[in-house]
Amino acid sequence: MSFQQGLSGLNGAAKSLDVIGNNVANASTVGFKQSQTQFADMYANSMNRSGNSPVGIGVTVANVAQQFTQGNISSSNNPLDIAINGDGFFQMAGSLEDKSPMYGRNGQFQLDKSGYIVNPSMNGAYLMGWAAGASGGDPVPLQIDTSSIPATTTTSISTKVNLDSRLSTPTTTPFNAADPTTYNNSTGVTIYDSLGNPYSVQTYYVKHDPDTTVTPPTTSWDVYAKVGDQTLVTTSGGTTPLSLGTMKFDSTGSLIGVFDSTGTQITSGLMSIDLTATGPNANIAAGGGNFASAITLSYAGSTQTGSAFVNLAQNQNGMPPGTLSSFSIDKDGNIVGSYSNQQTKNLGTVVLVNFANPNGLQPLGNNLYAATGAAGSPLVGKPSTGTFGSLQARAVEDSNVDLTAELVNMIVAQRVYQANSQTIKVQDTVLQTLVSLR
Repeated sequence: MSFQQGLSGLNGAAKSLDVIGNNVANASTVGFKQSQTQFADMYANSMNRSGNSPVGIGVTVANVAQQFTQGNISSSNNPLDIAINGDGFFQMAGSLEDKSPMYGRNGQFQLDKSGYIVNPSMNGAYLMGWAAGASGGDPVPLQIDTSSIPATTTTSISTKVNLDSRLSTPTTTPFNAADPTTYNNSTGVTIYDSLGNPYSVQTYYVKHDPDTTVTPPTTSWDVYAKVGDQTLVTTSGGTTPLSLGTMKFDSTGSLIGVFDSTGTQITSGLMSIDLTATGPNANIAAGGGNFASAITLSYAGSTQTGSAFVNLAQNQNGMPPGTLSSFSIDKDGNIVGSYSNQQTKNLGTVVLVNFANPNGLQPLGNNLYAATGAAGSPLVGKPSTGTFGSLQARAVEDSNVDLTAELVNMIVAQRVYQANSQTIKVQDTVLQTLVSLR
């Protein structure tokens, strides 16, 4: 026995206590990964490799390995908090000028004054990803675009109705939107001009008696419309209501087609509402915007049956301008903005980076790591694909430190330290005995 073994044991136990103390200190650090002290025995080299059972000369700390196991996921109230459930790291940049990549799993993000997503816990590092519209390439600092969505002019309306075949033909003519005895039913939809000004469009349906001159007989319904408080008319300044067209149904209730005022079938199957500057109803669009073309009106899928009138589906493709009201991050990393006009828009994508050997990463502090040759080449990809984990917004990944286990390990390391100190004490006693020999 010599002092060497005991001294190395003391050093190893002290190093183990350092690692355990660091784990305990970071038990509440978001995204922290605990470390484990790994030991190796030491032997002196013998000349000519002689000796069958050499006595070891102690222990050495071979490695301090971080354990990249999954931590528990806890919910939070911050919409920008992101937890990784599975493999992968966030890619970060220290500044907008120096985009040298760093990696971490602490997802406590915020917006800075310029709209960039940053992590104050990572010394203000910038979160990297793909910009809006991109699906690959080198990641860039993610910035939330707060600009408004411009208005979109309505160019088409799609309506699907079921008309009640049991209804009688109105006895009062001609059609008058103010007189409900001149029509059978009506539906409404809002359209938008080039500036996003809304206009209420009400369409009216007037039944004709069945045409018994054909076998089997058919039934027709005229369609009229009112925009705002003005009924569409045939000529500018006129008063004659404009029939947008006629829907004709066969004896099974299926739509045969759409016909114009002359009885000619419209091959496209589309009626139209002309609010353009050159149309007879141009004065209706008085909000300062315009309609560049006539608005097409489709009744595809409409039916006529012996049941009550019902509006089955209705939509149009225009919208008012919208401002960004909120945004969220889904499990695939997509940053989705929600706007005041009920529209959504992709604002970017959070990417993940994985390594063949995460234990080869070099800790930088602030929950950040740098890539090394031992870790392997960084693999960038979209969350929830391949080997990459998924993201969970409004949540953070807790430290994976098991406090109970660490406290037990602390007791063991303390006993190991005490035991090694005893070997030094015994060696000192032996030497003292030898010195005392006479």
